[in-house]
Amino acid sequence: MKIALVHDFFCNLGGSDAVVQALHQLFPDAPVYTLIVYDRNRDADVLQGMELRCSFLQRIPWARRSHQPFLPLFPIAVEQFNLRGYDLIISSSHSCAKGVITPPETLHICYCHTPMRYAWDMYPEYTRQMGRPGRAVMALVMHYVRLWDVLSTARVDHFIANSRFVARRIWKYYRREATVIHPPVDTTYFTPEACAELGRNNRDEDYYLMVSRLTGYKRIDLAVAAFNRLGRPLRIIGDGPELRRLQALARPNITFLGYQSRAVVREHLARCRALIFPGVEDFGIVPVEAQAAGRPVIAYAAGGALETVVEGVTGLFFPEQSPAALSATVEQFEQTPFDKQLIREHACQFDAARFAEQMRAFVAALS
Repeated sequence: MKIALVHDFFCNLGGSDAVVQALHQLFPDAPVYTLIVYDRNRDADVLQGMELRCSFLQRIPWARRSHQPFLPLFPIAVEQFNLRGYDLIISSSHSCAKGVITPPETLHICYCHTPMRYAWDMYPEYTRQMGRPGRAVMALVMHYVRLWDVLSTARVDHFIANSRFVARRIWKYYRREATVIHPPVDTTYFTPEACAELGRNNRDEDYYLMVSRLTGYKRIDLAVAAFNRLGRPLRIIGDGPELRRLQALARPNITFLGYQSRAVVREHLARCRALIFPGVEDFGIVPVEAQAAGRPVIAYAAGGALETVVEGVTGLFFPEQSPAALSATVEQFEQTPFDKQLIREHACQFDAARFAEQMRAFVAALS
């Protein structure tokens, strides 16, 4: 069987890119079609061994540093891929990859990370900071993008969703059923013994942790406000456009560590008291990595976290996105015992090996 993979782009690397890496490990001979690869990512581990075939957008130097201005061209670019001769296309889509045009005899499976958030339910969040002219232009662009987004779902034979939360959103916006296969998490890398494996003391430390891109919808501002009130130490790993604003809001008990390597994230997860997760995510790989390291998660009770965190066993939920609700749950957490081994055992159900097994079975059943 001749197979090709299609992925939106390799820009701000994250969970969707790790899914493509896992799919490529399943199908190592499959080329990967993608719109854009940022110059800074050319040597990234996630891309190693891939035969990349980029769209015409790759030839535009500015697009290799900032892809957002080229959004109106994404549908056109993805439709230019020549996918003749393939028996199976697996698209990895949170934007436009599902819109590829395939021959009638080709099976197209879309692993959907989410219907594009900036076009649908999170459109107000993405446009809130724009001035009136910018919002007017964006309204016109998004009207066109939404029409194309819905029409292009007819090109997909079968949808896979990364969570039940996303499956409901696929039905809401596309009126298509989706099978749920959770994304892969490297539970062999994130472990309670991570520090000992590095030859360091594995003792717990008295800090809370966030690992996130610093953008508005992640709600880091909520955690900053709560920990300003609590006075507990909070470390924030990640970079993004909200960094300066958040630093201005934060008191000295909150430390911004910026972008850090995977090894540093691993070590911090193994030592922290708990991971703070205040946003609404489609799945959320970081909370599972924290649990694989034996660490509880304090999460907002919405989105993918409801599928990965077990209340009172692997973490606690706070009921509303407010500093008061998060503060109260942190105080409750400090009076609640947790078992590291139970937490890790729960996380292992999301292991990469299980993802590979489920994907292989899904493809085999349709072939």
